[in-house]
Parts: sequence; structure tokens; C-alpha cells
Amino acid sequence: MSKGPGLFADIGKKAKDLLTKDYNSDQKFSVSTYSDARVALTSTAVKKGGLLTGDVAALYKHKNTTFDVKVDTESNMSATLTFTDLLPSTKTLEFQYFHDHASFTTAIALNQSPAIDVTATIGTPAIAFGAEAGYDTTSGSFTKYTAGISVTKPDSYASIILGDKGDSIRASYVHHLDLLKKSAAVGEITRRFSSNENTFTVGGSFAVDHLTVVKAKLNNHGKLGALVQHEVIPMSVLTISSEVDTKALDKNPRFGLAIALKP
Repeated sequence: MSKGPGLFADIGKKAKDLLTKDYNSDQKFSVSTYSDARVALTSTAVKKGGLLTGDVAALYKHKNTTFDVKVDTESNMSATLTFTDLLPSTKTLEFQYFHDHASFTTAIALNQSPAIDVTATIGTPAIAFGAEAGYDTTSGSFTKYTAGISVTKPDSYASIILGDKGDSIRASYVHHLDLLKKSAAVGEITRRFSSNENTFTVGGSFAVDHLTVVKAKLNNHGKLGALVQHEVIPMSVLTISSEVDTKALDKNPRFGLAIALKP
């Protein structure tokens, strides 16, 4: 177990992953390959409606240096160069610092509207307090500010996040159902103050066996989602998901299919 509180992005992540990760209504296919020269190549294609998009990403590691480049079908390209021997973790225009009782990150996006994001977290692996702020140097205004707290126990995890510049609050609770933490139940409630709207979602995941996982979720607006994920061969996963509006059963349900191959 880590000695520090982790990053601010980790607060609420367990519940978010259980309720959103791997749920999709598109057709997605990805292939990842690895070479002896420490080069990883990933190709992804996504079909959404009648539109087909994709990207190709390459990752190269050499000693303490990592180079990551990605190009998509719209000719957008991004690249990141990472050095891990200068400071605990440094990247081009990004810095992360970890301490036994604190963590700090800052990132600067150099574009037409330069922005600075800063996060700070203090605490222990059992309890952590954190905050995040984004600042637009062009307009001279804050783009976001968020605060959160998390409590972690051997068999459960709880978090509260005040976000959207104070306009929303989200509380979540995850309870692990087995010692290996492969099955879990989750509950999350979100309130948006400006619209006086509440959203309550319950869900969970269940490991049928060491190769198959079933997940489901339902919110108070009647949206029911479910998925089955099966490891067809080692490191290669097939995911079938669906979503139904239980308050409008005359509408067709949405289905998604994702295949991730790692030869």
C-alpha cells in the first residue's frame, strides 16, 4: 500500500470507474502490440452511428525516458516526453510531487488560451483531503475549482466532492464483497444546486469467474445499464454493454461492443 494520500484525481475514482468504465453504446476495436525494442503500438477504431473514427498511438521507453505520440483520423497529433530521473516525476509542462503525507501536481497547456491546472492533496492512505483549481491566463479567471475528501478502509471506500465551482456535490460509497476486491457494490448521489436536481445511482460488479465480470447500474431517472466482460484469451477482452430507459420502454435499447486484443 502507498504511504501517501495519492493524487486528487484518485478521490471518487473507484465509484466513477464502477459506474462508467467500459459502458459504451458504440462499436470499438483496438489492437495493442509490443516489440523487443520496448515499443508499444496501439490502434483503435470506433464506429458511432454512421461515423468511423480512429487513432494510432506509439509508446517508447528507454531507461528513465518515455516518449508517447498519438495521431487520429482528424490529423490531430499529440506527443509527450517524460523524464523520471530528474525529479520524483516530471513531464514536459507537467510536474508531479509525492510525499508520505501530501501530493502536488501542476500542468500548463500551451495553446492559444494558455491554462494552468493545480491540484494538492494531504493526508494518509486512510483519509485524504484535496483541492483542484484551473486558471485561464488569457481571461484572467478561474475555469474550475473543486474540493474533495475520501476515506478508505480495507473493505470499503467513501468520498465527497464539491465541484463545478461549488454548484454541485457528489457523495459515493463502494463496498467490496470479496477479499480479492473483484466484486463490489456502489452507490452515488449528486446534487446540482443551480437546478435543484438530484441524481441517485446504484450499481456494482460481480466476478462470475476469473475470466468473466458482470456489471450493472440504475439511476433514479430510469436509466438501466449492464455489461458483460470476458477475457477470451490472455490479455484480450470482449465487452458487450447495453442501456435501457425504463421510463420509455417504447424506445430501442442502446448496445455497445468493444474488443481489445493484446497479442
